[in-house]
Amino acid sequence: MAENGEGLGTVPEHERILQEIESTDTACVGPTLRSVYDDQPNAHKKFMEKLDACIRNHDKEIEKMCNFHHQGFVDAITELLKVRTDAEKLKVQVTDTNRKFQDAGKEVIVQTEDIIRCRIQQRNITTVVEKLQLCLPVLEMYSKLKEQMSAKRYYSALKTMEQLENVYFPRVSQYRFCQLMIENLPKLREDIKEISMSDLKDFLESIRKHSDKIGETAMKQAQQQKTFSVALQKQNRVQFGKNMHFNDRIPEERNEVELKRAFEEEDENEEEVLTVQDLVDFSPVYRCLHIYSVLGDEETFENYYRKQRKKQARLVLQPQSNMHETVDGYRRYFTQIVGFFVVEDHILHVTQGLVTRAYTDELWNMALSKIIAVLRAHSSYCTDPDLVLELKNLIVLFADTLQGYGFPVNRLFDLLFEIRDQYNETLLKKWAGVFRDIFEEDNYSPIPIVNEEEYKVVISKFPFQDPDLEKQSFPKKFPMSQSVPHIYIQVKEFIYASLKFSESLHRSSTEIDDMLRKSTNLLLTRTLSSCLLNLIRKPHIGLTELVQIIINTTHLEQACRYLEDFITNITNISQETVHTTRLYGLSTFKDARHAAEGEIYTKLNQKIDEFVQLADYDWTMSEPDGRASGYLMDLINFLRSIFQVFTHLPTNSNDHAAMPGKVAQTACMSACQHLSTSLMQMLLDSELKQISMGAVQQFNLDVIQCELFASSEPVPGFQGDTLQLAFIDLRQLLDLFMVWDWSTYLADYGQPASKYLRVNPNTALTLLEKMKDTSKKNNIFAQFRKNDRDKQKLIETVVKQLRSLVNGMSQHT
Repeated sequence: MAENGEGLGTVPEHERILQEIESTDTACVGPTLRSVYDDQPNAHKKFMEKLDACIRNHDKEIEKMCNFHHQGFVDAITELLKVRTDAEKLKVQVTDTNRKFQDAGKEVIVQTEDIIRCRIQQRNITTVVEKLQLCLPVLEMYSKLKEQMSAKRYYSALKTMEQLENVYFPRVSQYRFCQLMIENLPKLREDIKEISMSDLKDFLESIRKHSDKIGETAMKQAQQQKTFSVALQKQNRVQFGKNMHFNDRIPEERNEVELKRAFEEEDENEEEVLTVQDLVDFSPVYRCLHIYSVLGDEETFENYYRKQRKKQARLVLQPQSNMHETVDGYRRYFTQIVGFFVVEDHILHVTQGLVTRAYTDELWNMALSKIIAVLRAHSSYCTDPDLVLELKNLIVLFADTLQGYGFPVNRLFDLLFEIRDQYNETLLKKWAGVFRDIFEEDNYSPIPIVNEEEYKVVISKFPFQDPDLEKQSFPKKFPMSQSVPHIYIQVKEFIYASLKFSESLHRSSTEIDDMLRKSTNLLLTRTLSSCLLNLIRKPHIGLTELVQIIINTTHLEQACRYLEDFITNITNISQETVHTTRLYGLSTFKDARHAAEGEIYTKLNQKIDEFVQLADYDWTMSEPDGRASGYLMDLINFLRSIFQVFTHLPTNSNDHAAMPGKVAQTACMSACQHLSTSLMQMLLDSELKQISMGAVQQFNLDVIQCELFASSEPVPGFQGDTLQLAFIDLRQLLDLFMVWDWSTYLADYGQPASKYLRVNPNTALTLLEKMKDTSKKNNIFAQFRKNDRDKQKLIETVVKQLRSLVNGMSQHT
């Protein structure tokens, strides 16, 4: 029962499973079938039985349905067989129709293919035309680029390249020819850079070669402008200037001629004015700058340009070794430098950034230091003042030219002050030779004049004023010699020469006046003074010449005030202006006079010595000749003639040494004293061993002539017997021996009122011993004569006493 109960329970379950199998997709049958095996035992078997029953039921249903539809199927087959026959007929017809259609369509197909091919060709042509229209501008631009390259229009070529790259190449970048063009452009750019750089190098070489021509033109223009300005200034000065001294007047006609010449030169050169653009083609620089700017490599170009120009600057600044020998050497040096900086100034103003003001200032400062060093070194070799003056003019023109282009030139004018000192030195050397020649050619005698014309000629050369001389009738003589007006003229020429250097230095008239006075002072105190002293010391200059030199220096000294007025006039300085520098002519000529006076005394004493050396005394004579020695009389006559010359010395209350008679008195006193000393030395000469009384008497005659000469007042102005006192030592000594007044001498020795106060015991002893020896040798029989024996004893006694006096003097000393 239980089994029946379980069997009843599983039947509905098996039916459910079969329904699921029938209704479920085959892929999902697995879980359903698994549930069959998961149920009670024997469920599988029962399920299979149930499944077989279900299959049999379905087969029965299928058979029923087939039986139901079989007649309809048979009918359909029968109809289909009928249709097959019609279908075959239709097939034949279709095939025939197709064949006919194919035969009819073959020509259409051929024509259609031709039309298609033409349409394709037409489309291709249209495409080609479109592409060609796109490529033609590129090719035209590239062709234009080639033409520009051939025509050396490199800046335009670079612009064309930019258009190709930015506009045209992007449109045809897919074509191979475009790629070839794109690849070729960098090479073209490099070619342009190289070509433009080559042009720049040629330009740099060209301006290096032509810089002297550029500088010459610039300096010429500056000179024309300067000449015109100076001419106008001189015209104004002529109109408003002051009249100068009649001896120192500058011809005004010369100023008018110079002004006229300046205007004529200005008119002649007005149409010939050239600029730096006329002389130099700067297009290579512009092209190269633009090209490098377009290429974005402007810095490289600027660095290269500046580097090369600095090298050229060093070459330009390097002078030739013999530059100092001629002015042309300096001119070439300056024109090259001016040409260099004129080009730089032009580049500075017409380009943007190629050169800057800081760069040109740096380059100029470097060049200026080099220029100053070169000029300082080479100018030191110049010994010709004319060359130094031309160098100064070149430096001034050089400075003015570059100053016109904005370059600072103050240091050049400072250098000119150094060169001015050197110029003055060369002038002093030149004028030293001029003065020497004047002194050599002078005859040192007063200037004779025989008529009014000659008088005016001398007055026009030298400012001499003497009312007494003007009143005298012709012929007459100027007191000075010919060298005085020549010296005065040469001093003025020196002032003119010094003024030439001071001009154009951009200094005030007061400063120029001060410079001229200092230069003139150097000429007077150093050059002229040295020449005068050398002249005075020359052996061939005699006493007469020395006297004339004193006269000449006096007149030159008086002319110094005219020289001061002359300097004031040529510098246009007001007379009321207080000058810190005065001319030192007074001290210069005073020193020369003192030297001449000293040389007079020296030469006079030398002449006396020459006469004294002619003395030929017989020191052993027993009796005198009764007349003075011939050499002494000749000497006295010589002194008289010499002192007569001294009466021509001029009057100058400011200089006592040059007053009439003062020099003569000093010379006369010096001559007498020297003559007295020479005669005394002759008596006391150590080589003279013996002197007889006769020789002493003869010597006394000569001294008497000397005393007579002194008392004859050879030079006026001596008071009393002042001049005779020069021989007082000789007189007292000779009187002592001729009178043989030893008792008085020995008794009064040392007394102020002694008759033989000027006789020195040592001198008396020396002379007495010489006479003692003479007495011994010449008086062989003196011992047999009582008077002679007494005299000999007296001499011995006097000698002893004199020796005691000499020894006492030595101990006291």
